[in-house]
Amino acid sequence: MTPTWLFPLLLALVSVPALVLSDYRAGTIAATPRGRLVFKPLAALAFLWLALSLGALDSLYGRWLFAGLVACAIGDLCLMFEREAAFLAGLVAFAAGHLLYAVAFWQLPWHTLPLIVALAPCLILSVLTLRWLSPHLPQSMRLPVFVYIAIISVMLLCAAAVWALPYTWLAFAGALGFALSDLAVARRQFVSPGPASALWGTPLYFAAQLVLAMTVAVLGTAN
Repeated sequence: MTPTWLFPLLLALVSVPALVLSDYRAGTIAATPRGRLVFKPLAALAFLWLALSLGALDSLYGRWLFAGLVACAIGDLCLMFEREAAFLAGLVAFAAGHLLYAVAFWQLPWHTLPLIVALAPCLILSVLTLRWLSPHLPQSMRLPVFVYIAIISVMLLCAAAVWALPYTWLAFAGALGFALSDLAVARRQFVSPGPASALWGTPLYFAAQLVLAMTVAVLGTAN
């Protein structure tokens, strides 16, 4: 009998490369390729489907994490369109996703040492990101981007704090992949509007969401 989690993975394997190709062929940030309107919702559906097939709703951790996945899927739908209002809506949705993931990690037993170890790297990553983006940010976006980076740092620290539990490295890997994929979005939006960022940012983002979705199967009983 074919496991139910195989079908959403197959959907992701088809839709994510198709999305990357569609965005790359569009060439510029001003274009909204029709392929994106098809393949981005399908790619988002894949990680939602995967989480549900692995029992996301059967545990407190899983339900919080699934809420984060839903918020990210809404963000994906917002970012299908090349308008500032859509970008801001997507920023809010992804910020909510990061926070909901942090709440999900909060449901697991915490450990002080990995949290302390993660403080300096998270601070350095945040500062370097701000220094990189600051010259390119319009005044109206400075505060939203600053708050967004702070939220990402909180999520990463929450993921690091549960590191000592079995399989929690998957949660941290997914959280870190999600955070790094945001750099590709920021680069495309504020620094270099070309399609190159999507070549690595899009696959990394969806891989991170799939990994986070998988954690419901191994961490759902830990809280």
